[in-house]
Amino acid sequence: MVGVGARPGTDSSDIVAAVRKILGDRVCHCLATVDRRAGEPGMIAAAAELGVPLLGFGTVELRRIVVPNPATRTVEALGTGSVAEAAAVLACRRCGGGAVAIVVPKTVIGPVTVALAVPE
Repeated sequence: MVGVGARPGTDSSDIVAAVRKILGDRVCHCLATVDRRAGEPGMIAAAAELGVPLLGFGTVELRRIVVPNPATRTVEALGTGSVAEAAAVLACRRCGGGAVAIVVPKTVIGPVTVALAVPE
């Protein structure tokens, strides 16, 4: 599952390019992000272009996930230390339950932050 953090108004082409760069030859099963970004046109269009569902999680849910790379700036802006890593973990849990591993930690590509989590 791919977790995505992005600035407001980020274009779908930036999101898709970042996701494809992180995935390599892996398959994308869904995009996950903070709920306030899940309704943005760029995120919706990116999920549509990738042919995957888009999941949005509230900051309270995201804040409960312990991640390896929390960011002070994200805490200040959203009240959670992670969007990309935490959303990827939550998406994995929602789709399959069980243990989850972050296989690609948050990686910033232009205006997009992407992380990849998989069931263990």
